[in-house]
Amino acid sequence: MDIPFKQPITSLNRVGQTLSRRLKKINLETTLDLIYYFPFRYEDFSKITKIADLQPDQQTTVKGKIELLNSRRSFRRRMMITEAVIADESESVKIVWFNQPYIAKILQSGDEIFVSGKVSSDTLGVCFKNPVYEKVKTETAHTARIVPIYPLTEGITQKQIRFLISQIAHQTSKLHDWLPEEIIKKYKLLPLNISLKQIHFPDNFIKLNEARRRLSFDEIFTLQLFNLKNKKDAEQNKAFPVPFFQDPIKNLVANLPFSLTSGQKKCAWRIIRDIEKQKPMNRLLEGDVGSGKTVIAAMAMYNAALSGYQSALMAPTEILAKQHYDTLEKILGKDTVSLITRTTKKTSKDQKIFVGTHALIQKKIKFKKLALVVIDEQHRFGVAQRQALQEKSEDERIPHLLSLTATPIPRTLALTIYGDLDLSILSELPKGRKKIITKIVSEEKRQKAYEFIKNKIKNGDQAFVVCPLILESDKLGVKSVEQEYKKLKEEVFPDLRIAMLHGKSKDKEKENIMRDFKNKKYDLLVATAVVEVGVDVPNATIMIIEGADRFGLSQLHQFRGRVGRSSKQSYCLLFTESKSEKTLQRLEALTKSQDGFKLAEYDLKMRGPGAIFSAQQSGFISAFKIADLTDHILIAEAKEAAENMIDQMEKYPLVVLKMQKFKNIIHLE
Repeated sequence: MDIPFKQPITSLNRVGQTLSRRLKKINLETTLDLIYYFPFRYEDFSKITKIADLQPDQQTTVKGKIELLNSRRSFRRRMMITEAVIADESESVKIVWFNQPYIAKILQSGDEIFVSGKVSSDTLGVCFKNPVYEKVKTETAHTARIVPIYPLTEGITQKQIRFLISQIAHQTSKLHDWLPEEIIKKYKLLPLNISLKQIHFPDNFIKLNEARRRLSFDEIFTLQLFNLKNKKDAEQNKAFPVPFFQDPIKNLVANLPFSLTSGQKKCAWRIIRDIEKQKPMNRLLEGDVGSGKTVIAAMAMYNAALSGYQSALMAPTEILAKQHYDTLEKILGKDTVSLITRTTKKTSKDQKIFVGTHALIQKKIKFKKLALVVIDEQHRFGVAQRQALQEKSEDERIPHLLSLTATPIPRTLALTIYGDLDLSILSELPKGRKKIITKIVSEEKRQKAYEFIKNKIKNGDQAFVVCPLILESDKLGVKSVEQEYKKLKEEVFPDLRIAMLHGKSKDKEKENIMRDFKNKKYDLLVATAVVEVGVDVPNATIMIIEGADRFGLSQLHQFRGRVGRSSKQSYCLLFTESKSEKTLQRLEALTKSQDGFKLAEYDLKMRGPGAIFSAQQSGFISAFKIADLTDHILIAEAKEAAENMIDQMEKYPLVVLKMQKFKNIIHLE
């Protein structure tokens, strides 16, 4: 990148310490960050309407000369009101700004201005209230054009962001295009410098779409190339070939307290065949909550242990690590599994199978013959952490890698994001599971729902309550949980035993509360979405989700999967105050489908990949600022371009540099 885009953001006009601190909250620290801070939508103020033709509720722009301008204090409403009258050749119109007295110092009678906004009407006719304004000049940023709208944080305005970007947008002409000319020509892509200018200040919607296509291509191509490079590098490595011990595995399966589904058998067979090879396996096993991924991992780990090799399963939280430890001991027998977390260390006799958290990658822990690494909810670990665990073996050989995820990811999206992994999908749930009855609960039906919950709990069932974040500033969800806990304990269910979990709960406290809840010492557990409530509690049959409209369908489906884990009938109640038809239609999809993959497809189409993965879950997802991951044609083109380049990447130093920068971003996920 050229020098103009390496400058600190404080080098721009009107960026002092206060604004700099606010910009840092949205990760804007350099001019490069700023030029890649893309709008999330646009207002079309490009059409200029004659004042005489204005209609109420119209979103438009007018151009006129100020005939009258003054500010006054409204004693009734205790605010400053700035009023203006502007006129064109057809008519005049009144403009009103509330609590913006500085406008009277910036503008004066006789100035020719653009005014963009929604047309209002009052007793005197049409008018504009709090519109955006700009003096007529060669190039506008806020009016009389397609106007970019950016995501903001407290204390920053759209005008400020546009003003800052307008200072550097013209300098994009100095940028070198990192994509080779032959790729740009073959796929009819706009040059990078033009794309970056047009994405912020488009001349028209055709140019905007061309810019979006080019920048989307960049993101998808980069990831595809990154994945292909990883895959190519992995093929140079050698792993421990683990032979298949057919009879012991058959005995293990025969002694399970349940029958494997055909999907489980197929996935297990594929994994066992993969780890027989000298080339390291790199496989993602994707299956809905409760689809039985752990038993497949257990079979592979047991098979490795029979050869004298070690396996390690890493989970993102202590609660989940201990759940896996308990599950594996039930399947494989007592004293067959070692557990290593920050607070607990249990060592088995043979030390062949290890389960743990990040504690497994501490420097002092070494493995002798680590043949298989299993990572649960793998998108919640950084690439560097995954690599660190793979490198723990004292032997030079690379362990086979099996990644597990209970987040149903549409196949195209999974292949795009995790293109270096082979994909196995468990699409069927174990036999005997009852369909979870899912209902939308409006405010009018809340009391009736509470009565239903009370009766169920009196009959011995238990319930989860999940709360959304109320404020962005409360990222740990403490406020929402504490409020809900207080309300339920004091007003709604004073006779019930209620526990609370949130992001500030200490690990030991979380563990104790979850264990007590599982042991039926509490009737109801109130928790946030940021707390992992994935412990298997078969007696919990009710999932209550407050503010359900604040979550993506995939997240809601994940919460719902915490119940329905026994032969009892389970229920998921979606509490919402929303009256929006679109929102209710989205929630209705959850009441009609139990298929996580179909719901994820719906989420991807309607809300983008962020609705499937929460923001903190995947560095890959955070690398996508603009790409439409439902654009199958563009994905196919980017993949083709990456496949054609992978063997000659070293010829293109700017592409190599781009890959290095991308790798650093991913490693910081």
